[in-house]
Amino acid sequence: MTEATPLDPGPLRLERTFAAPAHAVFDAWTSAAVLRQWWPAGPGWEMPVAEVDARVGGALRLVMRHPEGKEFGGSGEYIEVDPPRRLVFTWTWDSRDPGERRQLVEVEFDDRGDETTTVIEQRAPGRGIQARAPRRWQASFDNLDRLLVA
Repeated sequence: MTEATPLDPGPLRLERTFAAPAHAVFDAWTSAAVLRQWWPAGPGWEMPVAEVDARVGGALRLVMRHPEGKEFGGSGEYIEVDPPRRLVFTWTWDSRDPGERRQLVEVEFDDRGDETTTVIEQRAPGRGIQARAPRRWQASFDNLDRLLVA
C-alpha cells in the first residue's frame, strides 16, 4: 500500500454492527439477489444489474437506477474471498468523477455470535470518496440493517 500524499487523504474507514451472524452479513455482500435489496442507497432506487462471481479473480458488476431513470454503475474484481471473515475487491464507477478512480474496498466481518461488526476500508486516489462515500455507505447500511432484521 502507498503512503498518503496531500491529494490522497488516506483510506475511508467505516464501521457498523449488524444484528446477524457473520455468515449472513457476508452472504449479503456476495449474493446478487440480496445485493439488489440493500446496495442502492436511495428510496425508490432499483438495481437492474447485479452480477456477482464471488471468487478470487471473479467479476462484480452493479448498476443502480435513480427513480428519474438515470443509471449509476460500476464494476470490479474480487481480490480476496475468505467467507465469512474477509472480502476484498476493486471498484471503478462507469462514469468516474476525477476524484473517483479505481478503488480498493476491504471488508472485515467480526463475528460476535448473533451480531457482526463490519469494517470497511475504501482506498482511492483523490478526495472523491472522502466527500460522498460515507453518506452513500450509511444509507446502504441502513437498508442492509433493515433487511437482516426482517
